[in-house]
Amino acid sequence: MLNEILEPFKDYFSFLNLFEYITFRAGASAILSLLISFIFGPVIVRKLTELQIGESIGEHGPKSHHKKQGTPTMGGVLIILATIIPTLLFADMSNLFIRIICFSMVWMGCIGFYDDYLKSVKKRKGGLKGRYKLIAQSILGVLISFLIIQSNVYGEYTLSTFVPFLKNASINFYYPLIYASFIILVVSATSNAVNLTDGLDGLAAGLLAISMTVFGVISYISGRVDFSDYLNIAYIPLASELTIFAAAFFGGCLGFLWFNAKPALIFMGDVGSLSSGAALGTLAILLKKEVLLIIVGGVFVMETLSVILQVLYHRYTKKKYGTPKKLFLMAPLHHHFELKGWPESRVVVRFWLIGILFALLSLTTFKIR
Repeated sequence: MLNEILEPFKDYFSFLNLFEYITFRAGASAILSLLISFIFGPVIVRKLTELQIGESIGEHGPKSHHKKQGTPTMGGVLIILATIIPTLLFADMSNLFIRIICFSMVWMGCIGFYDDYLKSVKKRKGGLKGRYKLIAQSILGVLISFLIIQSNVYGEYTLSTFVPFLKNASINFYYPLIYASFIILVVSATSNAVNLTDGLDGLAAGLLAISMTVFGVISYISGRVDFSDYLNIAYIPLASELTIFAAAFFGGCLGFLWFNAKPALIFMGDVGSLSSGAALGTLAILLKKEVLLIIVGGVFVMETLSVILQVLYHRYTKKKYGTPKKLFLMAPLHHHFELKGWPESRVVVRFWLIGILFALLSLTTFKIR
């Protein structure tokens, strides 16, 4: 937006030409995102505390978490503000990809906000029912797939997704309905995976920052003819503007970590986890890197699989032996290590390190083809 507003003044002030460069605008958006977090973070923490909008800790969770009862939640509003405002200012809002990803984040942010409101204000146990969240995620998935198909920005790859490690390899879904179902799956799975991972101070925010760094790099590369040609990946003309969103999101996650690091002053809540997960999934969809998302968000995948395996093993043992057994001490996976005696900070840092390893692995796919 600023680039368009400042266009008439560039002949008089040459330094304004910096706004033409994606790298400058991405860096500026990350810095502004951090500043927004530092300025408005204390205000949001104080307001949520005054309104007594606190986290409710379940009886079945680790006993060490009971002391977190009442910690202000719904802090994900800070991440949304710190991401959307810099994006609106520094990105080209006529870019279809920017409009899609901003809508995705705000849409699921509203759903998460209502869920947190029901749990924290109305004291409704469980909050918004899962089927309603799935309906909201499905609506988002249908809208994204419709806009992608209508725009035809990908040409012959419109109904496809690219496969990492293989040169010019893609999976073609052929039919719009099948493609839309795939998009719904990606959005729902990513949004719910981040929601499941958000169980320890700083865990989800740190992993999101790592994942967004990877997709920021991919956005920049995919939007440049020379880089994409050199690395033998598809050139996506509109992708480069997504670098600005990714940079703002990265700054928002780091800024949120200032208040969410152990001991957390605030939790992101569903307003943060559902919106952040949807944004991450949407970014992968727009870059045609849905399969690579499994590697980039490897820790999110591990957390989700631990829950699925726990439920399946519980049902299997109950049916076979009459007495249900646990595969893990507790799911999601981070709670398993907590119950094994690991301090919370150790679990978080080690999961971050695993996330960094997944991120590095995902970047190597551009040369291993």
